[in-house]
Amino acid sequence: MSEDLENSHQQGLRRVVIDPLSRVEGHGKVTLLLDDAGRVRQARLAIVEFRGFEKFIQGRPFWEVPVLVQRLCGICPVSHLLAASKACDFFVLGAASVTPTAGKLRRLLHFAQVLQSHALHFFYLASADLLFGFDDAVAHRNIAGVIADHPDIALMGVKLRQYGQEVIRTLTGKRVHGTGSLPGGFNKALSGAERDALQCDIGQVIASAGKGVAIARALFEAGEREHPDFAAAPSLFVSLVAPDGALELYDGGLRVKDREGVVLLDHFDAHRYAELIREEVKSWSYMKFPFLASLGAREGWYRVGPLARINNCDFIATPLAEAARREFIASGGGRPVQATLAYHWARMVELLHCAEAIERLLADPELLGTDLLAGGEGLREGIGVIEAPRGTLFHHYRIGADDLVTMANLIVSTTQNNQAMNESVRAVAARYFDGREVSEGLLNRIEVAVRAYDPCLSCATHAIGSMPLIVETLAPDGALLSRLARHGDGTVEAG
Repeated sequence: MSEDLENSHQQGLRRVVIDPLSRVEGHGKVTLLLDDAGRVRQARLAIVEFRGFEKFIQGRPFWEVPVLVQRLCGICPVSHLLAASKACDFFVLGAASVTPTAGKLRRLLHFAQVLQSHALHFFYLASADLLFGFDDAVAHRNIAGVIADHPDIALMGVKLRQYGQEVIRTLTGKRVHGTGSLPGGFNKALSGAERDALQCDIGQVIASAGKGVAIARALFEAGEREHPDFAAAPSLFVSLVAPDGALELYDGGLRVKDREGVVLLDHFDAHRYAELIREEVKSWSYMKFPFLASLGAREGWYRVGPLARINNCDFIATPLAEAARREFIASGGGRPVQATLAYHWARMVELLHCAEAIERLLADPELLGTDLLAGGEGLREGIGVIEAPRGTLFHHYRIGADDLVTMANLIVSTTQNNQAMNESVRAVAARYFDGREVSEGLLNRIEVAVRAYDPCLSCATHAIGSMPLIVETLAPDGALLSRLARHGDGTVEAG
């Protein structure tokens, strides 16, 4: 199936568009081009919104950056707050580290963020397709249908997310777009009373998370029986791992595994990401296409996020999640689990890990310390890397002598899954659409494939430099009157 068909109006192809994609964060569309026999000639996921954070934070003082960039998103703002804080630490600490208490408060905040985000996606956005099937009625296939038919599952999702949001509120003052983390450390100590309040419910949260893993596994296995190899996109995997190979969400080195599970790169310094990753721009989407420089754009695309992290790590440092990880890995028969819908199962394993990690941190006396800020010999360049709910997140900044930002580059998780999502869209189109009458249920299969990645499309559209843009003028009958294209390299072409 071609990626490169252009000017479809001149080739007699019928265009089918899913616009907007539903139950994802941000705005995107999928376009299918069908020939007269109904065969799919092209399938693309295009991101049609553009928000230029990488440009408009230039000229701002670096200490504003963590709070500014978290406005990229209302679902995973903490991820951007922490990645930017880690990058800006270099401007006040140099090579030094934040204090132990500040580091643990950041980790607690991060675990809460991943927990609430995973709960939101699985229970609110994805569960309806998994519970009711891809062809269920649109009016029923949503969170309202889950509440009506499976109130226990819906309530579980609400309470899990509520707990994560309460931890965030306690640490940052707000459930969404608070403060807390800042360059050099953390700005608010956690009191004993606040800690005690959070400890009250953590046992029930862990129990619910365990049930969530069981639900996700059962739904995945049922889906595999009904739709084997759904949205298949066998890939390489990239994620952070701890020095001992454990699952690591806040820090660590980069590990790359190939499709067979062979480790190609291990404990690579994440601050050297620019040596590892390149980004390709295509004219039909505002989202770039990252790939591993050593393998090239065709062979070097990869996946990030829960599926990558669970496949890549050697173990999980909390017992219940480790037991769940072993069952997950066993389902792959000794090779990485490549099934796209396995993202949901992996996501819930991570949610369980986050709940257990929160319990451990809340029992750590050092969490209540008051030594929150540190200083040192500042540098002029900083790189912060973290595992956001959707995958590895890079924030890279440079500042001038006046402490104003001169360069910003963000490579977010969804951007790194861009090629994989397009591969999954093409796999679904090739399997279900060729020669068939297009129906809502068939179109929903494409959305199910995209939703498995939990894409944050608004996070992913912050490209640096000239963005591709096409402006077309159409006559009332649909005939093309004029076309103006600005390419990714900045050149402009009239047609």
